[in-house]
Amino acid sequence: MSDSILFSIEAGVGKITLNRPDKLNSFNREMALQMQTALKECEAVEVRSVYITGAGKAFSAGQDLSEVADPQGPGMARILSEHYNPIVMAIRDLKKPVVAAVNGVAAGAGANLALGCDIVVAAKSASFIQAFSKIGLIPDSGGTFYLPRLIGHQKASAIMMLGDKISAEEAERLGMIYNYFEDDIFQKEANQIANKLALMPTIGLAYTKKALQWSFTHTLIEQLANEDKLQQRAANTEDFKEGVQAFLEKRSPVFKGK
Repeated sequence: MSDSILFSIEAGVGKITLNRPDKLNSFNREMALQMQTALKECEAVEVRSVYITGAGKAFSAGQDLSEVADPQGPGMARILSEHYNPIVMAIRDLKKPVVAAVNGVAAGAGANLALGCDIVVAAKSASFIQAFSKIGLIPDSGGTFYLPRLIGHQKASAIMMLGDKISAEEAERLGMIYNYFEDDIFQKEANQIANKLALMPTIGLAYTKKALQWSFTHTLIEQLANEDKLQQRAANTEDFKEGVQAFLEKRSPVFKGK
């Protein structure tokens, strides 16, 4: 795999590091395609949670604009259809939880790729910027889908149109992210979340992820039916049986993701 993306599997966690620190981890074609490959690797059965972060002082500054300006480059249509949209869908389609550990600035597509993950945590010094309006573009990479659902139409509209810089503290207050941590303990705390998820009932978490996704487009009646269907599937897993048995025996469960 190219060194623009670092990938490893550690204790059931598929760790993906955006690794163009000299470019604030901005995406070019090579990096985007390698990100897709890394997410594909996370489908392996031994991966039970996914952890995405950035190398250096940034999470991701979004698109590398030098690639956009290059007349020999892929062009905007291909950048969206071949780079970002497949990444967004891969994150959502993964049958395991994805943690975005935002270690620094997350701007443009970098911010929206983070917001599309299941759990987003940030270092206190990190920030989120919907930078698109500053260059005459609209938010992409799922931003117009996720941000208004996270924080409401008015806040999302203002943040996207004005291009305000949102601190980690403000992002947590708005409900944009799950939590933030002081910089000196951020990496430890973020890793603990991914490690905890890797020890949980993976199939049940996958069904929870699916149910939440369905809730965006279904009525209450439809969603109750969806819950019924997914709950019956969850009740047939080995992890459910282990969870019940552990509860009855007053011990900690040992889930296997089956």
